[in-house]
Amino acid sequence: MRKTLIHFGLGLGFVVGFLLCNIALAQAVYNFNNSPNNWTNSPNNWDNSPNNFNNSPNNFNNSPNNFSATNGVYDNRGNRIGYEVQAPSGVINYFDNSGNRIGYKPTGK
Repeated sequence: MRKTLIHFGLGLGFVVGFLLCNIALAQAVYNFNNSPNNWTNSPNNWDNSPNNFNNSPNNFNNSPNNFSATNGVYDNRGNRIGYEVQAPSGVINYFDNSGNRIGYKPTGK
């Protein structure tokens, strides 16, 4: 009887350990899709770089002087604090008015 309980306890321990390991692995995969270490989200990727003219504040589409721009980001008081640009990969990059990348929204993949 004692051997049966020990074997059951060991088997149960292995099953619980296996499930916890798989849950942690699933979280790691999910988090990597949102991580800045993922090349798609990285600021080192040219599509996300502030040095890319599409993302630059020197591009009139992103300029705070363009009053018809539709990509402005505003605070709760209505002040323009930056702009957003969607990269070809689907990542939405957020820049301040000076062109510094301040955040991103990963793709929905």
